Amino acid sequence: MYAYLAEFLATLFFAYIVIATGNPLAIGAALTLVLLLSYRFSSVTANPAITITLAAAGKIAPSEIVPLCAVQILAGLVALEVYKRYNL
Repeated sequence: MYAYLAEFLATLFFAYIVIATGNPLAIGAALTLVLLLSYRFSSVTANPAITITLAAAGKIAPSEIVPLCAVQILAGLVALEVYKRYNL
């Protein structure tokens, strides 16, 4: 459960930075921060394409593909909604 929560929060933060700034330096810094802070809880990928690729390579169990991708997509949608409503 903590792995899904970590994946959700990491993807939410990363997606919000991508949407809000579009600055490559900020995006790289956000991804680095996300990976450094969440490596203990999950193999945070923050991207369904990377999740599927890691599963194909045998690094992630096949049973984890759908839940992780669902959490990542939901986090991206929440990040978009936060940006549209608050535009922080």
